[in-house]
Amino acid sequence: MEFMIAFLVGFPFVSALLQGVIKSNKARKIITYASSAAVILAALMFTVTYYVYGGEAMTFNESALLGSLPVIEAVDYAMVGIEVFLVVLITVLSIKYKKYYAALLSIAQTALTFWYEFSGAKPEGEGLNLYCDQLTVIMVLIIAIVGTLITVYACGYMDDYHHHHGDEVKDRRGFFFAIMYVFIGAMFGLVLSNSLLWMYFFWEVTSVCSFLLIGYTKTDEAVNNCFKALWMNLLGGLGMIGGIVILGISHGITDLQGLLEANKGLIVLPVIFLSFGALTKSAQLPFSKWLLGAMVAPTPSSALLHSATMVKAGVYLLIRIAPVMSGEFSGYMVGLIGGLTFLAMSMLAITAYDGKKVLAYSTLSNLGLITACAGVGTEETVWAAIFLVIFHAISKSLLFQTVGSIEHQTGSRDIETMHGLVRRYPYLTWTLVVGIAGMFLAPFGMLVSKWAALKAFVDTGLHSGSTLEIIVSTLLVLCICFGSATTLFYWSKWLATILSSNPADKRHKNTITVNQWTSLFTHAGLMILVVFAFPFISRFVVKPYTAEVFNSTNQVISSENIVLTILMVVFIFIIPIVTYFLIARNRPFPKAQRYFNGAGTPDQVGFIDSFGNEKKEFLTNWYMEDIFGEDKMYKPSVYVSIFLITAFIAASIALGGGC
Repeated sequence: MEFMIAFLVGFPFVSALLQGVIKSNKARKIITYASSAAVILAALMFTVTYYVYGGEAMTFNESALLGSLPVIEAVDYAMVGIEVFLVVLITVLSIKYKKYYAALLSIAQTALTFWYEFSGAKPEGEGLNLYCDQLTVIMVLIIAIVGTLITVYACGYMDDYHHHHGDEVKDRRGFFFAIMYVFIGAMFGLVLSNSLLWMYFFWEVTSVCSFLLIGYTKTDEAVNNCFKALWMNLLGGLGMIGGIVILGISHGITDLQGLLEANKGLIVLPVIFLSFGALTKSAQLPFSKWLLGAMVAPTPSSALLHSATMVKAGVYLLIRIAPVMSGEFSGYMVGLIGGLTFLAMSMLAITAYDGKKVLAYSTLSNLGLITACAGVGTEETVWAAIFLVIFHAISKSLLFQTVGSIEHQTGSRDIETMHGLVRRYPYLTWTLVVGIAGMFLAPFGMLVSKWAALKAFVDTGLHSGSTLEIIVSTLLVLCICFGSATTLFYWSKWLATILSSNPADKRHKNTITVNQWTSLFTHAGLMILVVFAFPFISRFVVKPYTAEVFNSTNQVISSENIVLTILMVVFIFIIPIVTYFLIARNRPFPKAQRYFNGAGTPDQVGFIDSFGNEKKEFLTNWYMEDIFGEDKMYKPSVYVSIFLITAFIAASIALGGGC
């Protein structure tokens, strides 16, 4: 088990080194395929071994893992050396591009880290650095399977990318793949870490990786957006290390398990600081702009940021510390920020016509729901949050990759150009349909998890004796109801667009490479497989985790929820199919003659105008920018979120929340 942990964390860094050194694209692809297979196999072996050992939480003896105490110390010093390298790198690039604020934030948090570690302020007798439980297993599988499949997809995508951009973008594929594998290795280290300082180290590595990937093209827009992502995440990192320092000095806590065992009423302020770092990493309001700006990067990096890494690091930490946030100011702050982000971003998604931007808003929205669940911090909301993470990771990775492939095939990712896509590119359309269905339709788990979250929010308000908790629960219920309605609206618009059938559209030649199809079809298969495995994942993985953390034997999914899910499946799938075979198949629906201000053409997709010219009909979506436009909604949402964060931090300090 120890060897597999070392392999999962260390091997991606070795692969990254090879990717950066080797100049041949053909050799780089071979390394990517081999590395992906090795990482996925190691993750599966890790999972099997974990359950062979009993499937319970496990701690590890570092001397057995690394050989001896001097080796452990060498790893710690290596981390210190890498931190120095990162702060120098950020400082040099900040000076080069005149973004001095990023350098100041990096220097400030590194200085605080070094003071804490080497001044004697850190408590003696640090706990174990590594820890594994069911949540760790879930995250390891997501990172290994989804993350590495994205790198396989990138092999073909980056060929097309540089072919389309020619000399506009310098070919730095070796650097691109190297950073992607560093990203994957850092995420393994983050989810396997029990030490808060180890987690913080890998946390900062992921921040720098996202900064470098977003700025890949080195255009002015890319540089501005990558520094926006950097300073926001550095600000969150400063908050995180601040929370770690307070926990260590005031409470003697240096690891996650020690944090969960502490009296939650005494550690409110440091938990707020930790959650503040998680909010920035997960691009919650008021820090959502950095993730929207990340769309300037090539599609594989967008898919990696949104599905298996970066933003998942933030919600992972929130899920971990959810039990100590429940019923406290930290939980109220996180819950309200998450609910506000879920509602605001789902409304803004209605106004977007760029496919990647819709996906970005959707990511922010779903992360908001996960964040709200973690903030409430009950067993049922944590159960829902974990399943939202699983389904969102697979679905969003599939959607980003499919939209990227559509863009290379059609030259556009504008949803308005996707009318009749099902006739032109049927296979791409159906992978897109699977991805979209996974986000909002039954029987996919996103919908079931939303229902569980809604029920938990209602129950929390009904059974609470706290006025503030009742208010928070009521607001979250409103957010999830209206946010879910707008979610249904924008996904339905997109789904109807690609499935609309225009007889004039003919099937086009598909130039997508085998490695891209491999990732797309595997993701689509996983999406469907997880639907059928949903009860087993709940029973053997998620439920044991929540039962252990909350010391509970309650049944999270009741028979009522199961009946509701079955009814949703009947209404969405069975009734339309039965209707088609009993009615529509034998009695075709009549075509209504439409008035086009001219003579209609026989195919009913155009008209002849008064000058005798044939005009084609073009359907368009309803974006409602005058109601939900970014210029109307974004700033007010930011101001409200800043007020919430400031108010809860101030209240915590005033009441002495663990200083």
